[in-house]
Amino acid sequence: MKDLWNPTLYDSKHSFVTRYGEDVITLLDPKAGERILDVGCGTGHLTHLIAEQGAEVVGLDQSPAMIAEAKTNYPDLTFVQADAANFSFDAPFDAVFSNAALHWILNPAKVISSVWEALKPGGRFVAEMGGKGNVQAIADAVHRALAAGDFPIPPKRWYFPTIGEYAVLLEAQGFRTTYMIHFDRPTLLEGGDAIGNFIRMYLPETLEGVPEAEQPAFIAHVEDALRPTLFYDGQWHADYVRLRFAAIKPA
Repeated sequence: MKDLWNPTLYDSKHSFVTRYGEDVITLLDPKAGERILDVGCGTGHLTHLIAEQGAEVVGLDQSPAMIAEAKTNYPDLTFVQADAANFSFDAPFDAVFSNAALHWILNPAKVISSVWEALKPGGRFVAEMGGKGNVQAIADAVHRALAAGDFPIPPKRWYFPTIGEYAVLLEAQGFRTTYMIHFDRPTLLEGGDAIGNFIRMYLPETLEGVPEAEQPAFIAHVEDALRPTLFYDGQWHADYVRLRFAAIKPA
């Protein structure tokens, strides 16, 4: 599978992912001596913050580029390249953590099964992901611009569930859901060319079907559609909607 992730763009223009993820670490409440798995660790910044609280942490990501950057950023930590829907470890974990990653896997039941197998009895699964309605305005504007230019529309890349959908999946696996919230979180996009950078980071396959010479006009078309709702206070924002939860594997 082609690695579409750009670690440099991720860290330079999308550092809000790490910043907002700190709240999820608070929900995780890592303890010194715990063994914790960070699923979808990206460039490793949240993995590092968990380790700073005394836990033994392993970062996991499917992207070779992200894993390489994480190892460069934090050479003393352990990072492994693996599929979040199909992983296993010899030793179990006290907790599995994930921030802004689970919505990239279109088979959530397999992710939940892998997390279940990785946890000790009594272990906890704490995560935040995109919820139903996440970046819907941006996605709709991109699709309309593709259709207007007669460019190919790539297959679905995201899974944004409701509370009901995801709670059912967790409980079907055997988890006891102890906390779950679905909330709006409009998010400031950093720097210039914010919408273009968002598309390059999170929808790069969209631009693969648009000739390079036509990409500036394509992005301008998307911006024009979004400006009335997502450009305010002199800056671009993304229409983020999040699903945050904690669940326990019963002892």
